[in-house]
Amino acid sequence: MSATLLLAGGSIVDGSGGFRRADVLVADGRVAEVRTEGLEPGAASDDRTPSVDQVIDCSGRIVMPGFVDAHSHAGSLLFEERVQLALLRQGVTTVVTGQDGVGPAPGDGAYAARYFGAIDGPHPTYRGGGIAGLLATYDGTTRVNVATLVPAGTVRHEVMGDDPGPAGADQLDAMRMLVLQGMTDGAVGLASGLDYVPGLFADAEELAALAAVAATVGGPYVTHMRGGYEANTPAGIDEVVRIARAAGARAHVSHLHAPVPLALAELARAEQQGVEVGFDAYPYSRGCTILSMLLLPAGLARPGTDDLARALEDEDGRRRVRGAVLDRVLGRPDLGTAWADQVTLSHVPAPEFHALQGLTLAEAADRTGTDPVDLALDVLVDSDLQVTVIMRVPRPRSAEELAALFRSPGHTGGSDGIFVGSHPHPRAYGTFARYLSDYARAGLLSWREAQDHLSTSPAARFGLGRRGVVAPGWVADLVVVDPERVRARSTYDEPELLAEGVDDVLVAGIPVVRRGALTHATPGAGLRRTEPVEDGVPSGGASD
Repeated sequence: MSATLLLAGGSIVDGSGGFRRADVLVADGRVAEVRTEGLEPGAASDDRTPSVDQVIDCSGRIVMPGFVDAHSHAGSLLFEERVQLALLRQGVTTVVTGQDGVGPAPGDGAYAARYFGAIDGPHPTYRGGGIAGLLATYDGTTRVNVATLVPAGTVRHEVMGDDPGPAGADQLDAMRMLVLQGMTDGAVGLASGLDYVPGLFADAEELAALAAVAATVGGPYVTHMRGGYEANTPAGIDEVVRIARAAGARAHVSHLHAPVPLALAELARAEQQGVEVGFDAYPYSRGCTILSMLLLPAGLARPGTDDLARALEDEDGRRRVRGAVLDRVLGRPDLGTAWADQVTLSHVPAPEFHALQGLTLAEAADRTGTDPVDLALDVLVDSDLQVTVIMRVPRPRSAEELAALFRSPGHTGGSDGIFVGSHPHPRAYGTFARYLSDYARAGLLSWREAQDHLSTSPAARFGLGRRGVVAPGWVADLVVVDPERVRARSTYDEPELLAEGVDDVLVAGIPVVRRGALTHATPGAGLRRTEPVEDGVPSGGASD
């Protein structure tokens, strides 16, 4: 065995949800031993234990498996150290990308960069093509692991462009082949985004045909549901159930946000219909999306075109577009007449509108002496639709309410984190620290529940191999958490403040954060889907 690390003097989460004293020995990228009686640094305790090369003092802290962000938009920006540090300081060692049906592979990535550039960032550099080349891009080049879903919207665009019609038989076969290739290359499931172009043009039959391909190798169907969530959640879940049943697939709902009793009732209803529906959700009430999806009808929301600019060329055209915008926002129960006060400009690339970032549309319109709808349309045209906004819900949900959702067995931690722009949603920098401080430390979740939902469960759901458990033989993606100090510092006013309380992080057994700072090591990898772990998860989260 090679040189080893000893995480000494700390604790691990036990089966009761509390802590027990343990030393964790790491060798060859995996946990070698977990011992409650302790290991002496520098010496072998028996013939099976290698000598210790480096000791990290974990006194007063907890050693936990690295967290898996089940819904992340960090993939294209993960080569930036600021993004890696923001994730690692929360304890995130793996992100799952390709979300909302949009991603850089398959294809050349041009569609994703045009449409989702304000969310995902620029196209990453491939080492080859497709999903295989995308995953290879992360091997040894970053400190954080990356898994990806096959994005169904990108698949549709590769075969049908922006055609809003149903897929013909030959087109559906071509899409199936792209999904099969992506899953063969190591993707962890299929993702759809049914409020985005062109994903919103896909019907349940088309999606079930594609999800069935992913399901043949155990990959789930992951979806940004159709219809805006909140009060429309029942209709969204109905479609999820139809697709999953037809495909024979497990289902996973992205960023589930709805009144908690309604969300729990709909999840229970799906289970009664024989469909396993997992989900991710984050501990914030406000959401974030692209402004074009929120305001524009599909025919005007195509990226990289002049459709919107042409529609606004004359007074009659602008009046028609304004009417369509108002119909959309006033028809949403989560917005309504106060919509302009509830939508904050997050990322606006047009230089003449930079100063408006961080203002609500109502505030920005007042500052510029114009109307919120006209301002929004001008901002979209001048920014080539690359505008993101933060949306406030009418009634924020308390931690106590959200805890009931987070305790649901199907929940996994997901930030929906976006790192583009100067005023992002604070969830990108604070989600996982909030889970630990506002829920685990506050007693709304046990520490075992937090570990299961942030690490063990998502690693199993997405086929990430022997990750998510602190036990011998499991990959040593490990975080050392100070349970009294951990907290999110990012806010809506200052969204890029780093979290506190996670100062030491290992990826594949190699320190990538020491004493709160990045090391020079880049042991991260593109994670390829593996078969489920046959011997299961140790009941106590670790073995003696």
